[in-house]
Amino acid sequence: MELFEARNIIEESRPKVEKLKEFLKVDAAWSRAEEIREMMTREEIWSDQKKTKELGRELRLLEDTIARFQQIRDAYDEIILLADLLEEEFDPGMSSDLEKHLASFQKELKNAELQSLLSEKNDANNAYLEIHPGAGGTESQDWASMLMRMYQHWADYRKYGVEIIDYQDGEEAGIKSVTLFIKGPYAHGYLKTENGVHRLVRISPFDSNKRRHTSFASVFVYPELDDEIEIEINEKDLRIDTFRASGAGGQHINMTDSAVRITHLPTNIVVQCQNERSQIQNREQAFKMLKARLYQAEMEKLEAAKTQVENSKKDNAWGSQIRSYVLHPYKMIKDHRTNVETGNVDAVLDGDIDMFIFCYLEHLQRAER
Repeated sequence: MELFEARNIIEESRPKVEKLKEFLKVDAAWSRAEEIREMMTREEIWSDQKKTKELGRELRLLEDTIARFQQIRDAYDEIILLADLLEEEFDPGMSSDLEKHLASFQKELKNAELQSLLSEKNDANNAYLEIHPGAGGTESQDWASMLMRMYQHWADYRKYGVEIIDYQDGEEAGIKSVTLFIKGPYAHGYLKTENGVHRLVRISPFDSNKRRHTSFASVFVYPELDDEIEIEINEKDLRIDTFRASGAGGQHINMTDSAVRITHLPTNIVVQCQNERSQIQNREQAFKMLKARLYQAEMEKLEAAKTQVENSKKDNAWGSQIRSYVLHPYKMIKDHRTNVETGNVDAVLDGDIDMFIFCYLEHLQRAER
């Protein structure tokens, strides 16, 4: 990399770093963190276990925000220093170091900019992600499996953990449904932007006449809840079924009725889990998922109760078509909420969806102003 090119990147990044400090509210985070540390020394606070947990969680998030910005700031100062040294005396090794540091800095800055758009209560939480194919049989079920692979690759790229909580095989190919548990910082904040219907247009590999088919699959994302959030569930409102698990999971998986399905009768919300070895473990995980689904449903109800003006500012993505993936007669993926599009369909289907996530989060932030 030429020195002038590096200098241009450094200058272009300067306002971004300052803007990031403003978006992350770093100064306010410092002040609040100090306030919490002082509060946690008081007996009336640390003797209250629930309050201590709440403050501890808030403090960890604040410290994470401060550390993230400091890391960006330090990396920026380091590339300036390397560029200054290189200007004084050219060194091929130092030039290579500068190029590597710039690439790393730009990646971290992009991730930090994305995180700065996440400020809602459960944005920092882990996430459950469900995928359900639409009408269309094998074609839609195959499309659902392609989406599952896309989200698994996205999670791998971010070094997030992924567990398959529930998996139902398709009749000929693909899947009837899947629930993934994605574990990592701000997993829910990022993935909540994927709520909605995803549409695929392609030449079907299952059609001997090579005709073009349109398929749909819905994605539903909800957060793992913290222990301190209490949701009242009446046992009389539940129907609990057990069945033999299917899909990947080892030889034991079809030997006993270990899988658990729970139906919440008043809301008709259904959750099921089959990834654990015992029925007890699957039951515990299913209850955890039900608690999260009921909480999410309540939050959506509160959101729907807001004024019509406020509702018009935000897209209700669940149940609406949010993105089209066209593989024939041309290649194009377009997000209908932001009009962001790309012709690099292979990269997106391999998990490169950050451009859509970032632009929709910015869209939501602008709508709320």
